Amino acid sequence: MGDTEETEEQRRRHRRLTAWRRSERILSRSSADRPLAERLASLAADAGTVHAPDEWTDTYGNGVVAEVERRTADLLDMEAAAFFPTGTMAQQVALRCWAGRTGNPVVALHPLAHPEVHEGGALSVVSGLRTVHPTSEPRLPTAEEVRDVPEPFGTLMLELPLRDAGFTLPSWEELEAVVAAARDRDAVVHLDGARLWECGPHLGRGLPEIAALADSVYVSFYKSLDGLSGAVLAGPGALVEEARTWRHRYGGQVFQQFPAALSALLGMERELPRLPSYVAHAKLVAGALAEGFAGSGVPWSRVHPEPPHTHQFQVWLPYGTDVLDEASVRQAEETGVTLFRRWFPAPAGPPGLSYTEVTVAAPGLEWTAGDVRDAVAGFVERLG
Repeated sequence: MGDTEETEEQRRRHRRLTAWRRSERILSRSSADRPLAERLASLAADAGTVHAPDEWTDTYGNGVVAEVERRTADLLDMEAAAFFPTGTMAQQVALRCWAGRTGNPVVALHPLAHPEVHEGGALSVVSGLRTVHPTSEPRLPTAEEVRDVPEPFGTLMLELPLRDAGFTLPSWEELEAVVAAARDRDAVVHLDGARLWECGPHLGRGLPEIAALADSVYVSFYKSLDGLSGAVLAGPGALVEEARTWRHRYGGQVFQQFPAALSALLGMERELPRLPSYVAHAKLVAGALAEGFAGSGVPWSRVHPEPPHTHQFQVWLPYGTDVLDEASVRQAEETGVTLFRRWFPAPAGPPGLSYTEVTVAAPGLEWTAGDVRDAVAGFVERLG
């Protein structure tokens, strides 16, 4: 195979991207789906609306990168913040710093949390930390479960929302109780807030009040805010200063990061204020999906959670991923309607069960319940 020859997976990806881009009706559009030239032109056209274009570029974290740090610290009402190239690095550093301060390298977290599922065991391999799981239920732990962990832990890490359990959240009262239980055990609390931006409607609180529950918070810019990349760790000034030292040691002291930083500012300016409307409309979309599948003749379906806690949720169906992916892309190609994007095999249970993640963003606000039900009917027609 030549170096320039496409693999089968690349062909499938290009087919999906082309179908999504040409769709006239879609629930969300990600900037990552757009061609390189289009993304560069868009960033160049919009950057001046959030940062002075005649300023010098950043070097090793000053300039526009420092502005992102200041803006994020203000939004979360935290003392200080540090920009990181990835959220994985930000959390590795945060948990390592807290282990040094508490004298306890044990982190209590959910087995579906990002460090346990998506980071290749880095907490132990890179940082020398050990994890315990207060619960294995597909939800965040309760206060009782945190109190009942049979050994001391230095840090409780809470992922809000818990993505791999369906973007699920506790109630505000449950969250307060869990944090209090950790405090009773002399543990600090760190929030994996990669998607914290959209948690306010379900919890009934603003970002500063949510962040105030924790000792430190990490937020991402490329997920809900549709930035290029990047993350911020926010917390007490002394912790953030130590985190900057570890950031350098981990290879995160990047020479220039202005494209990511500018896109982060754009996301905070444009997407953040719109997230509550996405969360509200996701409930309508999820309800219509459930209704559509209930009357479609498929043997079984599940929308989880119902109603959604954020603007993202899961849909489960009893078919293989290849069948579902093909039906999804064919619907987009043949009708200009993208209802679902990619499907994944269930992580447990019998074979032939798959799920997809649904995100409702600006384009999805145009969908009525009838539009959703019609799209479900068109999708099911292509499953045969």
